Amino acid sequence: MTGIRGTGKTTTARIIAKGMNCIGPDGTGGPTTDPCGSCEHCVSIMEGRHVDVMEMDAASRTGVGDIREIIDSVHYRAASARYKIYIIDEVHMLSNNAFNALLKTLEEPPSHVKFIFATTEIRKVPVTVLSRCQRFDLRRIEPEVMLALLQKIAGSEGAEISDEALALITRAAEGSARDATSLLDQAISHGAGETTADQVRAMLGLADRGRVLDLFDMILRGDAAAALMELSAQYADGADPMAVLRDLAEIAHWISVIKVTPEAANDPTVGPDERARGQSMAGALPMRVLSRLWQMLLKSLEEVAHAPNAMMAAEMAIIRLTHVADLPTPEELVRTLKSQSPPPTNGGGGTRPPSAPAPSGSASAYGTARTPTHSGPSGPSAQLATDVAPDALARFATFEHVVELIRAHRDVKLLVEVETGVRLARYQPGRIEFQPADTAPPDLAQRLGARLQAWTGVRWAVTLVNDGGAPTIADVRDAQARALREEAETHPLVQSVLRAFPKARITEIRTDDDLAAEAEAEALPEVEDEWDPFDDD
Repeated sequence: MTGIRGTGKTTTARIIAKGMNCIGPDGTGGPTTDPCGSCEHCVSIMEGRHVDVMEMDAASRTGVGDIREIIDSVHYRAASARYKIYIIDEVHMLSNNAFNALLKTLEEPPSHVKFIFATTEIRKVPVTVLSRCQRFDLRRIEPEVMLALLQKIAGSEGAEISDEALALITRAAEGSARDATSLLDQAISHGAGETTADQVRAMLGLADRGRVLDLFDMILRGDAAAALMELSAQYADGADPMAVLRDLAEIAHWISVIKVTPEAANDPTVGPDERARGQSMAGALPMRVLSRLWQMLLKSLEEVAHAPNAMMAAEMAIIRLTHVADLPTPEELVRTLKSQSPPPTNGGGGTRPPSAPAPSGSASAYGTARTPTHSGPSGPSAQLATDVAPDALARFATFEHVVELIRAHRDVKLLVEVETGVRLARYQPGRIEFQPADTAPPDLAQRLGARLQAWTGVRWAVTLVNDGGAPTIADVRDAQARALREEAETHPLVQSVLRAFPKARITEIRTDDDLAAEAEAEALPEVEDEWDPFDDD
């Protein structure tokens, strides 16, 4: 038998034991699904004193020694009843060794022995034990059945208790008959003759359901002051802030379910006024608002649970909820932005900004630079051109390849100096002419030629010129970024977003080429020739 607490697992096991050992009022009956309840076996099992029906609490007797006692006694027939029955409660608490010791007896038990297990944690029971048992899942008790049970008990006890109070107890019991009867007993004691719904709410630390709906409505209207006053009033009346937020989350869930399945409003534990308000809210509220409210309430419950002052945390949660109540949903925001007319630009026609300089490292930027004016170098020449082997320099067709060579050798200092200090004037494999930028070190040409000779095995002629240099790689890269940002800032949709959210800023711009490069980098490599174990070749 498995199920949540208080659904009658152990009671059902005792009823089964009575049915298997019942002999009827006349003493001639056999096993039955409807035990008489009056024969000697039924009476003694009901009173818990039958010698052949043994109950064991596995939570307190978990070891192999306890199971060994059972194994040693199963070989003896029942003393007076038809079957010897072992009821082991909370069986998941047995140790692994105890389960292993029980396996053989479970697989081939004597014909006169029956085992009945009860557990709330079926996942903790080993599969080897489950495979040797018949499993029965006891479900939560439905609200209608629970209400009828509580009304019957209250009538038998002669207690006066309102239907609304019984509905509160049923909701708090969460399908557990044991919890419901315990709460009913406590409520009758609190009522001292007649128990009302207000007394049950005070006993359970709950807020009035109607007042929680009022608070829910204030939050959705964005009335923070009224919502805080209502929360303070409920707190003063004894409601727990955690319980109030939990009720708000329950209402958000309930209204969402009603919106999807209107039949859910016919819950017997819900009053007619509350049902009408829930149906009205479900028709007026969009699902996106309810989903956002649900997510924020879940986060708020977690914060309140860990906060040093639960009331302060609950008030901050209410303020946040009212603040976002009037915010548009993503659909409404996009629809509004699209409907707005684009603002006029400086050019009067929404023209694009001037094109940026050519990309850094491209052949057009560095391979066809202007011919320098040889008016004499401004500094000493770093290297003189000597005999050059054409084959050795063939792979350095453009200056971009030289930059990639520096990057491949991880000379970060030289790479930064080349990107920020070299304004290329003329390039051919083995010869570089550039105009130094203001930030270029004086020995850049000499060190660049020496490094290239060391890496390629060929002497490079690196010469300085006074003018005619193109922009540096860093200047071109920054110009591209500026042009891309200006283009993004002038886009009508971006301008609409910035007007709607004045504090928003553009933090990153990703082009289609960037996305394609990322997708290519994340893609799995293709396997050209995968080995097939079933291929004869």
